[in-house]
Amino acid sequence: MSKPLRLAIAGLGTVGVGVIKIIQQHADMIESRAGRPVTITAINARTRDKDRGVDVNGYQWMDGAAEFANMDDVDVVVELVGGSDGLALDLAKKALGNGKHFVTANKALMAHHGFELAALAEKNGVSLSYEAAVAGGIPIIKAMREGFAGNDIQAVYGILNGTCNYILSEMRETGRDFDDVLKEAQELGYAEADPSFDIDGVDAGHKLCLLTALAFGTKPEFTSLEMTGIRHINATDISFASELGYRIKLLGIARRHGGSIMQVLEPCLVPKNSTLGTVEGVYNAVHIEGDHVMTGHLVGRGAGEGPTASAVMADIIDIARGFNVPAFGVPASKLTDAKWVDVGETVNCYYIRLNVLDEPGVLAEVSAILRDNNVSIEAFLQRGRDPGQPVPLVMTTHETKHKDMTAACAAMEKIKSVLEKPCLIPIENIE
Repeated sequence: MSKPLRLAIAGLGTVGVGVIKIIQQHADMIESRAGRPVTITAINARTRDKDRGVDVNGYQWMDGAAEFANMDDVDVVVELVGGSDGLALDLAKKALGNGKHFVTANKALMAHHGFELAALAEKNGVSLSYEAAVAGGIPIIKAMREGFAGNDIQAVYGILNGTCNYILSEMRETGRDFDDVLKEAQELGYAEADPSFDIDGVDAGHKLCLLTALAFGTKPEFTSLEMTGIRHINATDISFASELGYRIKLLGIARRHGGSIMQVLEPCLVPKNSTLGTVEGVYNAVHIEGDHVMTGHLVGRGAGEGPTASAVMADIIDIARGFNVPAFGVPASKLTDAKWVDVGETVNCYYIRLNVLDEPGVLAEVSAILRDNNVSIEAFLQRGRDPGQPVPLVMTTHETKHKDMTAACAAMEKIKSVLEKPCLIPIENIE
């Protein structure tokens, strides 16, 4: 019998338990597909005496996960503790430095330290694998690194956070506002008690940085990401978007612009019958544009025990097969510093919502500001007539430079009859 691939698992939360379940339930199938047995040598978590719904008595318990890096009977360290620094980073460096393969579901770790860790893995001839870090059960890392390897990628974009997609879907289907749906998402376990990483776009932003690096051969660079979450989206926006034939989705977008790259994470209006417009609930979706494949579209569950553990196991089985490719598709020494596009010069159509007092002359003032900032209105919507009372005023524009659109919004905010900051959302007219 071939020598087993021996694992040490740091972190026994939802995903760690899921990995153990798969190995215990499918040991024979995994051995058949991997060409050798996959076994667990050691485990570690913050709490030892806890019923996790799975038998862990046969595994060696280590009080500190850092010990995994020095164990002779461990081939692969599986990191599922999370966090961009601290224990996760220390474990990654020690494991890779000691010639251990390293598998992680930690998108923050990879977004902030992926280049350094990729170089360390290559120096020591081991794998750095992170399929589970992006889009859960969708094999997007493997697809981009291998399936689309023969293509010059022009763009990669998609829905990268299931919590936000669930909130926006529920707001549209029920007519409820953001805070109400967020509370329900927390009760259902789709959102954390502190949901900031999800709803402010940080989680999706980490994932987008990794996709950008894979698509364009650049070093992951989270600090250069233009990022906007969904806190400012309300039920009125959802309703108007639907009336205009769109749905609002939080999109991560990486796209070539000449010799530069745009990397932005923000809510967008997409056609309701488009591939991304039809992705609902907690599902994720990623769209890839290449020069030969043209377009590829992958959809699946973005989180949860089963999908994420499945992605971890895909990496483990690749290692068991002896399959080792550079973490970002090219050797770390070939990764370049990206030249980022000036977002102000990018061009989009836009959705604008103003909350205004229904008074004479308001529309004329708004129109003058748009004209003076080179913004052309495509459509105009207003509901209700109640002189002297607040009403929503909604417009969509023709293609406009981002810097002109933001300047116009800043000027409109100063109009006395405009009661709050304008809501500005780009329109992505994708298929």
